[in-house]
Amino acid sequence: QVQLVESGGDLVQPGGSLRLSCAASGFTFSSYAMNWYRQAPGKERELVASISSAGGVRTYADSVKGRFTIARDNAKNTVFLQMNSLKPEDTAVYYCRPSDRLGDYWGQGTQVTVSS
Repeated sequence: QVQLVESGGDLVQPGGSLRLSCAASGFTFSSYAMNWYRQAPGKERELVASISSAGGVRTYADSVKGRFTIARDNAKNTVFLQMNSLKPEDTAVYYCRPSDRLGDYWGQGTQVTVSS
C-alpha cells in the first residue's frame, strides 16, 4: 500500500525558510521520480518541483526557481523541499507525489503559510 506522509509545514514570515519532508512507503522509492505540488486557496494544484529517480535531474516551476531546492534520500525513502526567501504567494498546501508511472497517489499535504 502506497503511503506518502508530508511534514514540515508551518507559519513563517516573508523572507523566511522552511524544509518540507515526505516519507514514502509501499513502493520501490528509488525507481520513481518524485514531485512536489502545491494548492493555494481558490487555485488549481500546480507542480512546483520534480526530481528524477536517482536525483540527477531536477526541474522547477518558474515561480520558485532560485528559491526552492528539491532533494531526495533513497536510503531513507524521503524527498525534501527546501524553501528559502518565502513570499506570501507561496502560501498553500504542499503535497508530494510519485511519478505517474506508479499511479495516482497523494499524501495528506502539509500547510505552509507565509505571513507577517
